[in-house]
Amino acid sequence: MNTYLLLKTVHILSSVLLVGTGFGSAFYMFFVNRSKSLEAQVVVARLVVLADWIFTTPAVIVQPASGIAMAHMAGWPLASGWLGWSILLYVVAGLCWLPVVWLQIRMRRLAELAYASGNALPDVYWRYARYWERLGYPAFIAMLGVYFLMVNKPPL
Repeated sequence: MNTYLLLKTVHILSSVLLVGTGFGSAFYMFFVNRSKSLEAQVVVARLVVLADWIFTTPAVIVQPASGIAMAHMAGWPLASGWLGWSILLYVVAGLCWLPVVWLQIRMRRLAELAYASGNALPDVYWRYARYWERLGYPAFIAMLGVYFLMVNKPPL
């Protein structure tokens, strides 16, 4: 197997981890918050934060590294056409993801404190949950755009 195909395989697998973990985490956090089950919220928040560290963060690093290497090997200019738009959308998704990580860590901690003390979740938890959700939509849409551009490579 040549180096380009090996990089392409790593790139595809890391994109599956990135988007799959992100979508799965969002699905569970979204629905557990609507369940209002504090015990479930603690468990899911812990797992979502853990999944971000184990799966999402490494994939966030591997994606641009493998993508830039492949672009260089193929002779594609990074700032042109579909590749430039893909990079821009990836940056948009990342700018949404960074505060989401911060919010998830805070939400986990607030859920753990509420559970340990036998109290209900504080209002700040629900405010964070709204911000978390609002940031997730543009991030997900941006990543769908990246997938479309990477697969189709339209002339732009």
